[in-house]
Amino acid sequence: MAGLDVRLARILIAALGGVLAALVGAGVWIAVQARDEQGREGDKEAALLAAGAHARNLISLDYRTVEADLQRILDTSTGAARAEYAATADKLKSTTVGSKVVQQGVLRAAGLVSLTGAKAKVLVVADVEIRWDGSANAPQARYHRWSMDLDKVGGAWLVSKAVQVL
Repeated sequence: MAGLDVRLARILIAALGGVLAALVGAGVWIAVQARDEQGREGDKEAALLAAGAHARNLISLDYRTVEADLQRILDTSTGAARAEYAATADKLKSTTVGSKVVQQGVLRAAGLVSLTGAKAKVLVVADVEIRWDGSANAPQARYHRWSMDLDKVGGAWLVSKAVQVL
């Protein structure tokens, strides 16, 4: 009988060990899933904020601060978008200063279309009032809608493409 009791005890201990291992494995899996979901939520929020900031940078230009304004546009972009902004910066600066342009933009909305790994697509809605210092012309309101592609570069979301949509 003693041998049977020892065998039953060993079987019981092995079974309990298996159950414990399964519980630990499930706990680790749940923790990893929760961490991944938190990371995705953080990326969603960061991509939306980055697209909104870039849109505000595009529509908030002032001839008195145009150098810093243009630098903010470059700082929130990457790839082809950044190259395009850099290529047209001198002309934009010249026009802005020469016409004494003051644009004040307001972000109205930003919505995530997709997020896959280090790439996101965001739709952005923003409005701007444009005036010209020293001009008798009335300010003009403009309404912008963009589809923006963003890439996560070095932990930061940057706009790689901004296309106006109707």
